[in-house]
Amino acid sequence: MGRPTTATDTGHATDTGHATDTGHATDTGHATDTGHATAPRPASFPDLQRATAGLQPPFAVVDLGALRANAAQMVRRTGGKPIRLASKSLRCRRLIDDVLGLPGYAGILAFTLPEALWLAEDHDDVLVGYPTADLPALHRLAADEQLAARVTLMVDSVEHLDLIASAVGPDGPPLRVCLDLDASLRLAGGRLHLGMRRSPLHAPEQARDLALAVLARPRFRLVGIMAYEGQIAGVGDDQPGPALARAAVRLMQRASVRELRERRAAAVRAVRALAPLEFVNGGGTGSLETTSAEPAVTELGAGSGLYAPGLFDHYRRFAPLPAAHFVLSVVRRPAPGHVTVLGGGWTASGPSGPDRLPLPVRPAGLRLLPREGAGEVQTPLTGAAAAGLRIGDRVWFRHAKAGELCERVNELHLVEGDRIVDAVPTYRGEGLAFL
Repeated sequence: MGRPTTATDTGHATDTGHATDTGHATDTGHATDTGHATAPRPASFPDLQRATAGLQPPFAVVDLGALRANAAQMVRRTGGKPIRLASKSLRCRRLIDDVLGLPGYAGILAFTLPEALWLAEDHDDVLVGYPTADLPALHRLAADEQLAARVTLMVDSVEHLDLIASAVGPDGPPLRVCLDLDASLRLAGGRLHLGMRRSPLHAPEQARDLALAVLARPRFRLVGIMAYEGQIAGVGDDQPGPALARAAVRLMQRASVRELRERRAAAVRAVRALAPLEFVNGGGTGSLETTSAEPAVTELGAGSGLYAPGLFDHYRRFAPLPAAHFVLSVVRRPAPGHVTVLGGGWTASGPSGPDRLPLPVRPAGLRLLPREGAGEVQTPLTGAAAAGLRIGDRVWFRHAKAGELCERVNELHLVEGDRIVDAVPTYRGEGLAFL
């Protein structure tokens, strides 16, 4: 994907009537505040067009200036606490390495154990964000002293401990373990559940009991606690739609922040009374301010705000710059006021709905058809800009979620200003599909 073609095969990129629509070039206020004096500024849309004129769609682009501006903004929002980088939000080794080289980032939050083992070949602090039942990967971890010192497993039940113990046996290097505390808000005696159904550990007493079970197994070493508040970090508080719905989200989030602050602190106290902890991880891109304000939290887990996908357009506390895009070609004009692009059904995970669909963003004035959405092989579009598009023209999209874009392309074209400075493989491009 993204194979170069001739310089004149641009799909009429500038023939859209939006050549001066710079998108976000001046909406930064902090583009150089990345800790690097030579950090690039975010590219304008004409810059992106010029940089990619020789590429054949479909291809994906990352604006390095926007990404680094977003990285700096995220660091400012944490109040000085480090960010553990969520690898699933990038899914590109080169960009993971680059971000970890920026001030304020330390450690990786991986999403599977095989991915963690792969990344731990080059990084010495990788926390697996979810429990694993991958027996071959556990065998490899348990047999390698260096990997065992670099990778931390996630558990939320004695059942997890039993499975791991039976897989690895009693002999070998100690295995690092983190407890996954459920961060959802439960009201009305638990009858109302707001948030992710992530872990059975909800009460501080449950965390303490599991900590005792970890400590009772000589091969396990308890090093951390994690709690991800998805109902705060992953839900925008300024969504379009009825004002009453926005007010309900904000009310829920304020209540959840208060409740979790007290419960997380109590859980940390209960566990620290039994064993020292290296870290307490919390948060996400959408809750960096509130989570970092908790004294019990020592680090934040985040990553989606770097690419700034569509789901992060509707928060009041921050406004990241769109850094990741994918580009498709117009291949049909099926009716007046309509065009069709090849491909595009790159929908995001989560509850099905319009917010999980890719957003056509350039030229401005395009929208998906409600009855067709984004299709596996073709995606029809309509709107004011459709009349000006011809076969061979390009349409720029943003994915709804961050790293999931990389499951669709083999490489990311890295842009600084109006030029491509590199093309780097995604996980897929390296022949790896971890989940």
